[in-house]
Amino acid sequence: MYVVQYVSLVVLAYIALQIAYKYHKRELEWREVTFWEVIVAIFVLISLFPIRISQEIQRFLGLRRGLDAIFVLSIGILYVISFKIYMSIDRTQREITKLTREVAIRLGEMEETLEKLRQEAGRGETGDVGGSRAENEKEVERR
Repeated sequence: MYVVQYVSLVVLAYIALQIAYKYHKRELEWREVTFWEVIVAIFVLISLFPIRISQEIQRFLGLRRGLDAIFVLSIGILYVISFKIYMSIDRTQREITKLTREVAIRLGEMEETLEKLRQEAGRGETGDVGGSRAENEKEVERR
């Protein structure tokens, strides 16, 4: 084995441990862990048997050189990862939009309720109407 193979195996072991750690901290779901561990396992196999695997991919894809096969495979994997990131970002944006709408609706309802309470407080026992906003809010809280 070459030094680059040892280095790549150490890096891949670190990545695998990071994935397990994030799963343990509940930052990843089991489907995500499975996906990333499969990717790591594929790269471990490529690190252990680079020539044999590149030749098999070369024959399967009908390319002339093994290195071309590895580039084609890498581009495909990068496409899958990019698509997964895009879907995650899109899902997050939709959730933020939904939460923003819910907060705006609830805030509007709270403001309406507060305004009704202010009006009722203004017509209350003392008959005082007006005053500062802080005084009105204190009066509403007192009641």
